[in-house]
Amino acid sequence: MEEEIKNEEAKGLNFVEQLVKEDLEAGKNGGRLNTRFPPEPNGYLHIGHAKAICMDFGVAEKFGGTCNLRFDDTNPVKEDVEYVDSIREDIHWLGFDWGDREYYASDYFPQLFDLAVRMIKEGKAYVDDQTSEQIAAQKGTPTTPGQNSPYRDRSVEENLDLFTRMNAGEFEEGSRVLRAKIDMASSNMHFRDPIMYRIIKTPHHRTGTTWKVYPMYDFAHGQSDYFEGVTHSICTLEFVPHRPLYEHFVKELADESYCPRQIEFNRLNLTYTVMSKRKLLQLVKEGLVAGWDDPRMPTISGMRRRGYTPQSIRNFIDTIGYTKYEALNSVSLLEHAVRDDLNRIATRVMAVVNPVKVVLTNYPEGQVEEVEMENNPEQEGSGTHSMPFSRELYIEREDFMENPPKKFFRLAPGQEVRLKGAYIIKCEEVVKDADGNITELRCTYDPESRSGLPGASRKVKGTLHWVSAGHAVDAEVRLYDRLFEVENPAAETERDFREMLNPQSLIIANAKLEPFAAALGEKPGEKLQFQRIGYFTPDYDTKPGALVFNRTIALKDSWEKAKAKN
Repeated sequence: MEEEIKNEEAKGLNFVEQLVKEDLEAGKNGGRLNTRFPPEPNGYLHIGHAKAICMDFGVAEKFGGTCNLRFDDTNPVKEDVEYVDSIREDIHWLGFDWGDREYYASDYFPQLFDLAVRMIKEGKAYVDDQTSEQIAAQKGTPTTPGQNSPYRDRSVEENLDLFTRMNAGEFEEGSRVLRAKIDMASSNMHFRDPIMYRIIKTPHHRTGTTWKVYPMYDFAHGQSDYFEGVTHSICTLEFVPHRPLYEHFVKELADESYCPRQIEFNRLNLTYTVMSKRKLLQLVKEGLVAGWDDPRMPTISGMRRRGYTPQSIRNFIDTIGYTKYEALNSVSLLEHAVRDDLNRIATRVMAVVNPVKVVLTNYPEGQVEEVEMENNPEQEGSGTHSMPFSRELYIEREDFMENPPKKFFRLAPGQEVRLKGAYIIKCEEVVKDADGNITELRCTYDPESRSGLPGASRKVKGTLHWVSAGHAVDAEVRLYDRLFEVENPAAETERDFREMLNPQSLIIANAKLEPFAAALGEKPGEKLQFQRIGYFTPDYDTKPGALVFNRTIALKDSWEKAKAKN
């Protein structure tokens, strides 16, 4: 019976978790589990990193291990403290913590340098004076062997002298590199004397000008894992060809008692999205978005600002899972996860985004009554709030048509609708300005039809949201949509990705809000459902008297609907 339970539990594990489980059961590394999340602080994290975070921290949590946060700060040209701070914030927001295990690759610069010196002394590394273009040309192709560098057989003494002088700043950037001496005829291109160190004279954000040479990722990464005691180095599939080199370098330090293991899983790719940090940085630097945390960006900070919840992102990642095969995931799956979570927690309020005035000609002037509205029918005990009803109201302009088609169940001349939570009204007259624009709808209301009264049982086919004009609060609403209008921008290799931006990805409107919604709008991070419109959250820019709301997502997926029609 116990064995059956174990088998059933194992069925619920993804392949990475299964491998970790097997290692632990085999007693590898003394039965320890220590993972790491190793971001390079050269930009803000995006949804793809969220998948890695959930894996690295999640597998440690599941099996009682630990997960380190290690900043891969080996290229001072591209790195910034701003990125370090944002990465910390994003991980915490997703619900994970690294405790006191925050490390930097720069912590290991002395050990890495010493290892490089040792490898030079053992004849395993040499200084090459060739340009990067010359080195690339000599590497050959996957089907033809490379050619040895003319500097490959330098003496140990000369290599030590040159490497020391490289770090002393005697040589210009790009003039010399340190390469591992492995095999220029290897079938694995990464084994063809890979570069271990290059000269960079930009001051480092942590070490200043101490170092003039910096290790390459393939050399630094595995060694940093070893220095920290990492047992499982979990990364994405593009590192599969790098794994033999990872193991080659790690074995310069490791033995049978402890050796990190690299495991790869598929990246998160989304439709209507680009994940390239380089391209995202271009969007920011060229002002095509309002920053790394622009709510249209696939960054974690952008999604947080837009109103996505950490739970919705984690639910989405659980849904798509982890495999060994690359896939393009539909952004609709992410949006469904967001809607599903917000439906559960968002407070229902009334807001009119494109208002037209309605005057109830038979409603007493000056009279105001309060109607009760549910805060969230999906959440037991969420309560209700009062909403003022008066003679003059606002409804959505698109909820009225002067000459409607059949099956138009909203407001039209001579047609009745129910105002949600209140009365049934009937349009009697349309008022226009000199240009023919509708400025006002004159209607009558049925005083016996108020929700909760005996006459409320009378049925009409349409129900509209509304706000009282005399009590409405103005707010700016930012209607965000997908940043790209092409399903797979990465596949459009003949076009500049900036040409594929969706011109309708941001529309700014001025809305009318009920007072209760306006009060909640003063609290950034609040989750609201503007009834019949979508989910919204107060933006960071919001303040009393100048409310700003971001649309997190519409109530329905109009993109998939339009796609189905086409």
